[in-house]
Amino acid sequence: MTRTAVLFLLLNLWIACLALQCTEVPGRLKQIDAGNGQVFGVCPKGEIFTLYGSNFIRLQGLLKHVSVGPAGVWGVNSTNQIYKLVKGDWVPVPGMLKQVDAGGKMFAAGVNPGGLVFCLGEEATTKYTGPGSPASWTQLPGKLKYYSCGPHSCWGVNLAEEIFLMKGVTPTACAGSLEWQQIPGALSMIEVSTDGKVYGLNSEGDVHQREGVMPCNPAGTGWRKINLSHKVKHVSQLFAPDVSKPEEGACKSRSEEVRQALLLGRGRGFLLLQVLISVQSST
Repeated sequence: MTRTAVLFLLLNLWIACLALQCTEVPGRLKQIDAGNGQVFGVCPKGEIFTLYGSNFIRLQGLLKHVSVGPAGVWGVNSTNQIYKLVKGDWVPVPGMLKQVDAGGKMFAAGVNPGGLVFCLGEEATTKYTGPGSPASWTQLPGKLKYYSCGPHSCWGVNLAEEIFLMKGVTPTACAGSLEWQQIPGALSMIEVSTDGKVYGLNSEGDVHQREGVMPCNPAGTGWRKINLSHKVKHVSQLFAPDVSKPEEGACKSRSEEVRQALLLGRGRGFLLLQVLISVQSST
């Protein structure tokens, strides 16, 4: 028989709705990432928050981009310095990236300020604990402005909004086949979820999902537009910041005011998306 399961990422806090409908969540985030059951986000001035239970808690430090996934929690700051969260502390990592992704199967990847693409293999990614740990990045061919990895493949977009797929990525061969496959369409950013789903965002703020993506067919079969009532700036599997309203300042800076900041900050909210998945059961 067919069993339908509904995935919630924010239980006990907001009322969800059905099949890729949205619920607005108070707060202002310019970028958000969800992976491995965790949620991290960055406010307009760089403050970092994570969802703990039913509340957002502020972390130390400032970042412009944060990513969470099987590779851990990674981020980059306004000067493109790379950091990994180790035992509650942000430790610096050699190299420079403007965007980092932790969604690969135990490896990190990203794009530097010049558009060059890099990845860090499983051993270096998982064992990195701070200065002195080895961290030898592998460069991939070509240039991109955004790069995201999942369990079976990595996807990227360039400045011309062309879409590319890298197959054959593994924890020990994070660069994959080193041959890009161009995918029809035009997107300004793209994200691959922990379970391999692929979502993209075009320059108009519309969200698209790649259908038919499977380990045996990582390129999928086509794009499907997700009809939302809001235009979106950033998407991450189940979450997307809402930019349909004008920005009104930045998040509160003091940790004891985190809850107030998220409840009162209306300038840049974000949306909770819920996905319906049909699971075939043998019983």
